[in-house]
Amino acid sequence: MPKFSFEIQRLLNIKLVAYYKRPNKNNYLDKNIHARKADIQPLKDTIQELLKAYRIQGKVTQAQIIGSWEKIMGKGISLKTKELYFQDRKLFVALTSASLKHELIMSKTRVIQLINEEIGQDFIQEIVFL
Repeated sequence: MPKFSFEIQRLLNIKLVAYYKRPNKNNYLDKNIHARKADIQPLKDTIQELLKAYRIQGKVTQAQIIGSWEKIMGKGISLKTKELYFQDRKLFVALTSASLKHELIMSKTRVIQLINEEIGQDFIQEIVFL
């Protein structure tokens, strides 16, 4: 490989530096490349609109509650839960322990509050322990 003279190396370096130089922040094109377009929206918002359009938001929320039941109530209560189902905005919980049922009836409002906090909306209006 032939050795370049100092002048040629300097010229090559200048071209490389100029080529890889970051664009000026005041440049109009640079601002437009990184600007967000008005018709672009986050994926979360798009999915929410889709669920509302197909009217399945309620079913997705119900599935979310059933899926996070153990996280909300704990493993002990989860093991004694036989069945969870919904009717309108009421949650029906079938339990295997009568004493647990009595304790949960006494703290019904707290259970509703925990569920609604977990899903981030006021979905459950009433809870019935069976």
